[in-house]
Amino acid sequence: MALYGISIFIGILISGLYCCDIPDDFVGARAHGDIIIGGLFAIHGRMMNSVRGYPHQPAIQNCAGFEMQGFLQMLAMAHAIELINNSSLIPGIKLGYEIYDTCSESTLAISATLRFLSTYNTSGDNVAFKCNYSDYTPKVKAVIGGSYSEVSIAVARLLNTQLIPQLLQSLKAVNFTYKGRTLYFDSKGDASTGYDVLLWKTGPNGKINITPFAEYDTQKDVFKFSTKDKENEFKLLRKIFSRCSDECKPGQMKKTSDNKSQHTCCYECVPCPENHYTDNSDMGNCLECNNKTHWSPVNSPVCYMKQIAFLRWDDGFAIVLLVASFVGIVLIVAIGMLFTKNFNTPVVKASGGFLCYVILLSLLFSFISAVFFIGQPEDIKCKMRQTMFGISFTLAVACHILKLIKILLAFTFEPKVQSILKRLYKPFTLVFVCTGIQVMICTTWLVFWPPYTKENFSLPKIIILECDEGSTVTFSIMLGYIAVLAFICFLFAFWGRKLPENYNEAKFITFGMLIYFIAWITFIPIYATTFGIYLPAVEMIVILISNYGILSCTFLPKCYIILCKQDTNTKSAFLKMIYKYSSKSASSLTVNQLSSSSLPLPEGSNTVTSVSSRPS
Repeated sequence: MALYGISIFIGILISGLYCCDIPDDFVGARAHGDIIIGGLFAIHGRMMNSVRGYPHQPAIQNCAGFEMQGFLQMLAMAHAIELINNSSLIPGIKLGYEIYDTCSESTLAISATLRFLSTYNTSGDNVAFKCNYSDYTPKVKAVIGGSYSEVSIAVARLLNTQLIPQLLQSLKAVNFTYKGRTLYFDSKGDASTGYDVLLWKTGPNGKINITPFAEYDTQKDVFKFSTKDKENEFKLLRKIFSRCSDECKPGQMKKTSDNKSQHTCCYECVPCPENHYTDNSDMGNCLECNNKTHWSPVNSPVCYMKQIAFLRWDDGFAIVLLVASFVGIVLIVAIGMLFTKNFNTPVVKASGGFLCYVILLSLLFSFISAVFFIGQPEDIKCKMRQTMFGISFTLAVACHILKLIKILLAFTFEPKVQSILKRLYKPFTLVFVCTGIQVMICTTWLVFWPPYTKENFSLPKIIILECDEGSTVTFSIMLGYIAVLAFICFLFAFWGRKLPENYNEAKFITFGMLIYFIAWITFIPIYATTFGIYLPAVEMIVILISNYGILSCTFLPKCYIILCKQDTNTKSAFLKMIYKYSSKSASSLTVNQLSSSSLPLPEGSNTVTSVSSRPS
């Protein structure tokens, strides 16, 4: 058959028709005539892909996969036109043709169609661009093809611009009878040939076998069976309710099976992932929850509201911290009452007298500030907790610096050092300046970058309500300023660590400042890596440790002397300790040479007789 077709084609060429001007990238045939009919046939089955898998330059690709049916259709068209020209059917008019290979691709078909639209009786294949094609005469008067719907639809839309008929449309009017069956095409282009009924059976190995079972005649609305056995089997199958897949429940979605042997109508039900849901049956996609305010577990039919989380008052850890803060407040009140009762004793006066109440009051506010770290965060609480601690603790450290300067001034005998200490010993000015700087820092912080309440949505199931410090830089400056004052206090305390026993408060202040430094140095990495509702508790713990460090190291030794060593809480005992320290510091020293204004001695002890430097 192939050799016969080739011989016909060669015969046509020899008979005077010839191919000319067909570019190398097109496969086709051409014959001149008064009326040219175009032809589009799938002589090849596919286009050849380039090495890269896609065209790397704007050129029509080569074709591959020779199709004998398309080739024979092309020969049939050429032969039919030749027969018409050799007959007396249309005297005086010669038909010509121009045939191209579409390679079963719409892109090549469109390229060939553009050649059909070129101007009639011109040497080049140029398509004129006009606003009105009513008087335009194209080269081709009609087109046969293409063979596939995809190609034919693309070509038809292009030909409609110049109203060139596509002979494929004439097939819709075909209506004939063959072997008692009327064949025609409906409005959608479907043939009235009926349907083959296929039986899908799953074999023992799980493979699905598909076999022809019957034929359905759409005209007579009946099934036709090849054997009686198949008809009886079909009657039994009508009673079977078959369903490929179960209904997907809410919380699941349909997913087409990856098994290629299974029909595409079959699907499997897969659970929706976390934070996704379906609220109806047989949904094809899972809906996404609002990740900020809602969440859902795997296989969920609904989204759930996220819980608001913060360090609550009834939390066990919070209760422990509240108890620790309350104990600190009770200790401050008890120490204040004890010092008031024994205000005129040497121990209280040597500790600073009225200055002790200022320190206790500042520690009281510092303990109270820790309470604001618990409970639901609010803007006012976020602002108060940091600034209250910063100012109150700064005041406590400033008072300790003043106490140390006063004690060092009393027991330092070098003139230059005494001169420097006298300049620094300005009680009101020193405390006011040190605390005032911190007040300015906190005021600037609150005015320009105030702390505020924010919602943290980073966790999947809860919304963390927390305080944002507003400005990390200002927050760091506030804590850094306290650290600078604490370091100065530590230096003064370390300098005066060898003072007389009853005046050796500097040694305990040294321990208090060390506790402060250890706590806050530990706080920085823990605070930077901690996340969640217990983040405020970290800073609260550090504040409590700092408060207890100063409270225990500054006041508890004095309370011990007042309560348990009353024999040392006398004027004579203090004078004796001063004498011992003086005898070790100089070879000869009289008490009246000491500045009575610089010694925090009990009242009535400003003038005493000379004390020999002999050891006691």
